[in-house]
Amino acid sequence: MTEVSSLTGRLLVATPALADPNFDRAVVLLLDHDEEGSLGVVLNRPTPVGVGDILDGWAELAGEPGVVFQGGPVSLDSALGVAVIPGDSSERAPLGWRRVHGAIGVVDLEAPPELLAAALGSLRIFAGYSGWGPGQLEDELADGAWYVVESEPGDVSSPAPEKLWRAVLRRQRSELAMIATYPDDPSLN
Repeated sequence: MTEVSSLTGRLLVATPALADPNFDRAVVLLLDHDEEGSLGVVLNRPTPVGVGDILDGWAELAGEPGVVFQGGPVSLDSALGVAVIPGDSSERAPLGWRRVHGAIGVVDLEAPPELLAAALGSLRIFAGYSGWGPGQLEDELADGAWYVVESEPGDVSSPAPEKLWRAVLRRQRSELAMIATYPDDPSLN
């Protein structure tokens, strides 16, 4: 098997051609990517469920909107926390937080929330995740299903998650910026 260049910490932005309804206009933050597969969370799928409804202790730390996000189609009955820790990325990571990329990391939701409260800049809770087996994501990339772009800490805590797909594409310094204007229904164009 050829060596896989890690995309951990980068964003997968669904192309308009991606036919899977689970990922229509999705923006996925890759939390892990190696030769064994990939795992990420969809950043722009808020649910109507409040964080306090499932993880009471973490509700005060969750950013706006204070709802659970659908991280993907896999294991919807499990929760995953992603948080931004502001400051110098060379500083020691606080207990209960594992750095993914830069200031972005995964929170141990089994840890007491007060352990991380002082360090957190923003927190999102995800029900489920998006997962790919070995080579599966690479095949989808080769088929043109995803654009791969750099993430920014603000992507995790976007106050308007429903606009994230267009916003991420619009900030690209390439022809991808034009894709942001792609209509929701091209037949109406």
